[in-house]
Amino acid sequence: MSRTMPLILATALFMENMDSTVIATSLAAIAADIGTDPISLKLALTAYLVALAIFIPISSWMADRFGARRVFRVAMLVFMIGSIACAFSGSLAQFVGARFVQGMGGAMMGPVARLVLVRMTPRHQLVDAMAWLTIPALIGPIVGPPFGGFLTTYFSWHWIFIINVPIGILGIVLVGFVLPNDTRNRPRDIDGKGFVLAGLAFALFAFGCSVVSLPALPPVIGVVAASVGIGLGYFYTRHALGTEYPLLDLRLLKVRNFRIAIVAGTFFRLGQGATPFLFPLMLQLTFGLSPFESGMVTFAGAIGALAAKFVANWFFAHWGFKYPLVVSTAIGAAGILVMGFYDPSTPIPLILAVLVFTGFWQSMFWTGSNAFTFADIEDKDAGQANVMSQVWGQLMFAMGVALGGGTLELAHRLRGGEELALVDFHIAFYVVAAVGFIATLLFLRLPRNAGHQLLAGPGVH
Repeated sequence: MSRTMPLILATALFMENMDSTVIATSLAAIAADIGTDPISLKLALTAYLVALAIFIPISSWMADRFGARRVFRVAMLVFMIGSIACAFSGSLAQFVGARFVQGMGGAMMGPVARLVLVRMTPRHQLVDAMAWLTIPALIGPIVGPPFGGFLTTYFSWHWIFIINVPIGILGIVLVGFVLPNDTRNRPRDIDGKGFVLAGLAFALFAFGCSVVSLPALPPVIGVVAASVGIGLGYFYTRHALGTEYPLLDLRLLKVRNFRIAIVAGTFFRLGQGATPFLFPLMLQLTFGLSPFESGMVTFAGAIGALAAKFVANWFFAHWGFKYPLVVSTAIGAAGILVMGFYDPSTPIPLILAVLVFTGFWQSMFWTGSNAFTFADIEDKDAGQANVMSQVWGQLMFAMGVALGGGTLELAHRLRGGEELALVDFHIAFYVVAAVGFIATLLFLRLPRNAGHQLLAGPGVH
């Protein structure tokens, strides 16, 4: 298929990824300016990811009901409005609310782009199409940290959100020319009850896990919220299994490769979700780096990720899915573990080299996993599979932030210090890396030929 469409669709992913890496670099400065502590800002990161988890489930229905092009462009507009609101936030509550609005827009951008590609791309070309979709998106993490750090250090953190406006306008214009406004599938009735149950379950569970370690709130609030979220999740499960067209069709978990991709990816995402929160904070709060200097370090991982996209198709075609997924998750977790040994005397070139190497393999995982998810999924279920993998992935990223922030705060409290210390970050990295390694063990259980149908050309069996 033409590579023009995935490249232009990736405008939205570029904006999202640049935004997420920029905010991670500027967390300490934002916290100081709005009068809160850096750990509390994990609520802002979680709010964005929870908004994704809540609204991604209706993205496929929205695209079928109103047309992919219209939904995609409105979503980019909502994302820009949220960005402007972030720039003018003066308190933690305002910032969290603005990030939630951004997440509402992001919930439609990425999944709709991915769904369009899945529907319009032959299965044997899916790995290549996914790689081209994510190439421009990876430019965001390369440009974002140093650019955002520069703005934060020498101007103001507010500008890191305003830069989304011209990018979004460009995306709206380009998408209007290339994206078909088709309604390929007749939209079925939306599962309103499921939407309410699942949305509340995701929001309360993520909120509870995030606030349980916040200094400003009693832990019981987090425990109660998370418990209610789990209870609602149980009721949603019963509802979904007894409904013909549920919001999230849990029956797809009976498909073996899809189930393994979801479950194993859970642990990898928990580890990877915590790292963008922990690493820039460690560099700034314990190494003494400025946001700009921190950004000049953290962007290195995106360089490795970008390089991986040019060889991913060849790599999976020659080695299949099992061993690249095993190796990539193992190296990804090892990269997090290594961060637990860094101190201010660690040579910066060594840190950069490790980030480039691990970024390459992390990117290899995302490309392979995104395609492998659809290995045994029928065309009629592609939309549901896309939604379920996206929702669960974003929720696990949110849990990763909660895991990293919670471990950091727990280590800090047990040590009894007044300020965060390097050892607190080290302990958090050890815990997060251990969780990430579980994904490697689960992918080892895949058969050697798992997902082979995605790699065969026309007429090849």
